[in-house]
Amino acid sequence: MDVASVTEPGPTAAPRTTMRAVIQDAYGSADVLELRYVDMPEVGDDQVLVRVHAAGVDRGVSHLMTGKPYLMRVMGFGFRAPKDRIRGREMAGRVEAVGKDVTRFQPGDEVMGTCGGSFAEYASAQEDKLALKPANLTFEQAAALPISAATALQALRDQQRLQPGHKVLVLGASGGVGTFAVQLAKAFGAEVTGVCSTEKMDLVRAIGADHVLDYSRDDIAGEGQRYDLILDIGGNRPLRQLRRALAPRGTLVFVGGESGGQVTGGMDRQLRALALSPFVGQQVRMLVAREHHEELESLRELVEAGRLRPVIDRTFPLSQAPDAIRYLEEGHARGKVVITV
Repeated sequence: MDVASVTEPGPTAAPRTTMRAVIQDAYGSADVLELRYVDMPEVGDDQVLVRVHAAGVDRGVSHLMTGKPYLMRVMGFGFRAPKDRIRGREMAGRVEAVGKDVTRFQPGDEVMGTCGGSFAEYASAQEDKLALKPANLTFEQAAALPISAATALQALRDQQRLQPGHKVLVLGASGGVGTFAVQLAKAFGAEVTGVCSTEKMDLVRAIGADHVLDYSRDDIAGEGQRYDLILDIGGNRPLRQLRRALAPRGTLVFVGGESGGQVTGGMDRQLRALALSPFVGQQVRMLVAREHHEELESLRELVEAGRLRPVIDRTFPLSQAPDAIRYLEEGHARGKVVITV
């Protein structure tokens, strides 16, 4: 992606008014993304201007890029074209300026969090969606946490209070959310079984899974195995198969879904499961993760205590953001994909 030539401000020049950002004007594949100079973001009274050092790539970026499932457009993300033109949602960087009502940060602080438009040199974020970066992580590692790790934390901690010895099954254990879910479940004292492809089984073992299953050949309910909690991260297994592997009073949590049609995506399977839940002893839930500094601060404590570590597969420069998204969509990633700015 080429950027038009723009004179960069020198040491004595006025403050910058433009920045580089990954823009899209229409829905489509990664081919619709362009690196351009755009106006610097405005900073509201309760917002923080962050100089982005790194940005995480999550599945939500792909959905916002393509505008699929179409239900997203009806939900307010833009019907014919994206409402927010700059891609990216999770990031880590250094505070450049703060709004007049901001009390938790000051210029120079190293932070991580979520915002609209992290695939850019600068981003404006709400104060309550930021936390201080873990001292023992690089910016690239910290950028992997805000969405994927927070999603895993909420799926485990909030959907069912895990007790030591509980049996947890993680479907999609080698991906961005999955690698965090395996580590967090172990940190909570659970017995963890991870499900992934053959070539990624070594990774899932290395991050602490007690058992690893090959999704292409192993039966998740083999030998009468039952789990207290199943996290289905972007899976496509039939609901009956998942319930067969779930304990009579267990909980099944849908964290995402990449199957289904173009209208509702994987949500059709999840909605059917939710409709069934009141009539059975098993709990079936669909996670809608929230973005808040409380989760980020919990993650920072776990990271600094050595109980959680991001798994970074590959980093791409900002100019190769389309390649980063393609790499994630093709299913190659072992852990997180991160863009360096």
